Amino acid sequence: MRIVSGIQPTGNLHLGNYLGAIRNWVRMQDEHASGECLYFLADLHAISMPHVPADLAANTREMVAALVACGIDPERSILFNQAQVPQHAELQWLLNGTARMGWLQRMTQWKDKAGKNREGASVALFTYPVLQAADVLLYQATHVPVGEDQKQHLELARDVAQKFNFDFASEDAPVFTLPDPIIPPEAARIMSLRDGSSKMSKSDPSEMSRINLTDDADTLMTKVKKAKTDPEPLPSEAAGLEGRPEAANLVGIYAAMSGRTVADILGEFGGKGFGAFKPALGELLVESLAPINARFVELRHDRAALDAILAKGAARARALAVPTLEKAYVALGLVRG
Repeated sequence: MRIVSGIQPTGNLHLGNYLGAIRNWVRMQDEHASGECLYFLADLHAISMPHVPADLAANTREMVAALVACGIDPERSILFNQAQVPQHAELQWLLNGTARMGWLQRMTQWKDKAGKNREGASVALFTYPVLQAADVLLYQATHVPVGEDQKQHLELARDVAQKFNFDFASEDAPVFTLPDPIIPPEAARIMSLRDGSSKMSKSDPSEMSRINLTDDADTLMTKVKKAKTDPEPLPSEAAGLEGRPEAANLVGIYAAMSGRTVADILGEFGGKGFGAFKPALGELLVESLAPINARFVELRHDRAALDAILAKGAARARALAVPTLEKAYVALGLVRG
């Protein structure tokens, strides 16, 4: 079993990233032997949209610090950034001959990100899913953690692998493994603190909409206390949260962070107002996130250490990537000296 997953280095990780993905990365790392989990910073994907080069470099290092602070161990997992493993880009080009325009045109993320100005969008944004396919096929990944918004991309990776194997390899000796999805057992969907109908997001202009893993205790408590709610007390049963997105979000955060069920949380706080619930939630978050914050602060300015982590991870990743890339070249009939 080999697990591959990536995240774009677009700034601070927030609570939604942690509960939706990073905590599961740590769990999978702890459950599998060394080298079976590859986690990468998707900096090649980041250039598919307008960006500031200096910010991308800084955000890449900062996200490494955050991931290590969250519990990713560079000795047990392979942690690297795409740009140091050129085999990702090489394999994407080889797979461009197999991927079909119609497949890419149907991708919902392409439609969403390009919007009405498709003619003005970058080619990289259009072929983004082919690079995603290369990201996992390059390492013969058997499993890829996916949320709802990434299922379509994994399906495309499987389609590309299947067609490539059919066109250029034998059934007995396929070039690529078809990866299966891992649906996280606790795929916590964390919403904005300002709008319970929108996901917590790094792109939201309001800092008060999200809890960053780098927030100190005072900032965190302030954000929780100012989170949007309604005037009604908490219900005693989960059904009472229907139609109350902000209340449901805060209760869901408490449940996810404490490892308890929503029913259990409501059994304790049902009938109480948010004046009692919010301080309890804030204290839980401070207690849970304080070690992450402390480790992050310690690491974030140690550029040499962060670069060393990325360089070591990239070397390990390249060693795994080269054999697959060479098989793809041979299968396509490309002559290499």
